[in-house]
Amino acid sequence: MADLQKLVDDLSALTVLEAAELSKLLEEKWGVSAAAAVAVAAPAGGGAAAAAVEEKTEFDVILTGDGGKKINVIKEVRAITGLGLTEAKTLVESAPKAIKEGVSKDEAAKLKAQLEAAGATVDVK
Repeated sequence: MADLQKLVDDLSALTVLEAAELSKLLEEKWGVSAAAAVAVAAPAGGGAAAAAVEEKTEFDVILTGDGGKKINVIKEVRAITGLGLTEAKTLVESAPKAIKEGVSKDEAAKLKAQLEAAGATVDVK
């Protein structure tokens, strides 16, 4: 087995150019990428904690019901999505359904307010 301390000392003495060349040689020899190794190693070191802290940036606006005002809700869904009358009616009748997916927090709040003003019940997830 190799002397690990000697290996650490040798690697620490490398210049930046030598370290880059070593990385390239190891990638070729082992058939891997240094970027992939970092991506694999990062979650093991605390990726779960980082994911929990990360704030959600994309939201889905989900129509949960028409609130008894189906026509108004259909009109609003058409305005938001650009769907035709038949498609918007089908979407409203098949609630709960996503109206928009992957939108910003501000846009999701705006769409929710529009739909609720028309009488719909809406969830933002």
